[in-house]
Amino acid sequence: MKKHPRIAAGLAALLLIAGCYGRTTEKPAQIIYRFDDHRYLEIVGFYCQGALNYVDTKRGMKSEIASQFYRAFSEKYIHPSERYIVIPDWDGGAFIVSKDYGQTWQTAPISGDYAPSSKEAKSLTVVNDRGYFLTKDGRLYVSSAPFDDPRILPGGPGIDYFVEGERGTITPQSSGRAWGREFLSKDGLKGSTMELHSNWDDFPQKVPDVINYQGWDHMKCNPALGLEEK
Repeated sequence: MKKHPRIAAGLAALLLIAGCYGRTTEKPAQIIYRFDDHRYLEIVGFYCQGALNYVDTKRGMKSEIASQFYRAFSEKYIHPSERYIVIPDWDGGAFIVSKDYGQTWQTAPISGDYAPSSKEAKSLTVVNDRGYFLTKDGRLYVSSAPFDDPRILPGGPGIDYFVEGERGTITPQSSGRAWGREFLSKDGLKGSTMELHSNWDDFPQKVPDVINYQGWDHMKCNPALGLEEK
């Protein structure tokens, strides 16, 4: 099986480090990404793999995103949004998201006929409570606008629609994922019932510009941290 050049290089580096160094007893912790001056991601583990925590010093909060096996995302990552947080994974195919400033976390898959892997990623931008995942070949996957269509909230009337002369209704009980809980491309949205939801109106054509961003634009990780020379 042919390995992607970046993956092959990363594996070679880890093998070299593993051959020259031994582990200490305590797992090292390091900051791998800063959103701003008070929010950051912390990984706990050897070789840049392990548990992932979200820390907000202003809110006095630390929450666990992943208990183990997390690996850093290597592509461009711009994230000024505070309420809605999107965490990319090295494996791709889905994101881990929070809609409450990092208190709780849920999975947000890339839906549709095809979900690009992290190897195809060019950037992830999260601004104004909306995520924009761009691939190297120009495909754009976004999360919905940050609200749920009031028609499919509890007590709402639902959304009536017609397909080939047959009437259907999207009810609050069958409305699919809540806002921010999935990423779709424009082609993936077309023809689906999600297209009828008001939070998917005016699908973005490009990643928005982010002005005066104070955070990092890539994750950073030292794979030798916590290792002792043999």
